[in-house]
Amino acid sequence: MSRSDPPSRRGLLASIGAGISTAVAGCTGSGGIGGKPTYEDGTVGDLNASNYSNRTASQMSTAAALAQGQPSTTATPLDSLSLTSHEFVVEDGYLGSTIQGTVENDGSNRVQIVEVRTRVYDDAGNQIGRYFSSTGDVDAGSTWEFQVIVLESPSAVADYDIAVLGTPT
Repeated sequence: MSRSDPPSRRGLLASIGAGISTAVAGCTGSGGIGGKPTYEDGTVGDLNASNYSNRTASQMSTAAALAQGQPSTTATPLDSLSLTSHEFVVEDGYLGSTIQGTVENDGSNRVQIVEVRTRVYDDAGNQIGRYFSSTGDVDAGSTWEFQVIVLESPSAVADYDIAVLGTPT
């Protein structure tokens, strides 16, 4: 084929495919669509877990109903969101094990969905659960105080890690 010949259909499709692949690759960095969150370590500390009772069946049912089920598929790491604090806290009643803290939107735009994802581990370092909490519409310069309900017994949880993600407007 000479320079003056029109491109073949196969060549045209290959070029378009390469262009799309390049464009998608540019959107999958740590802050782009599909970016992987960066988890920050958290410690459970010395709770003296023997002082806490396990949830009753009724309390566990309530906790399970309030624990959110599926994380957002549109949430991605955003530079404007930061975890300003987090800690493992044991509450009385149905709440039991929780991870609580604050997220700040220090950007200049509202974030449509803000999500905190946590993973909890046992003494051997095995992941024993994944939990999250989310909220909508966190304005620029605002904070959100979150509470993630963890369905594991306080005595079963040795450590956790946590990440914040969001969906821009």
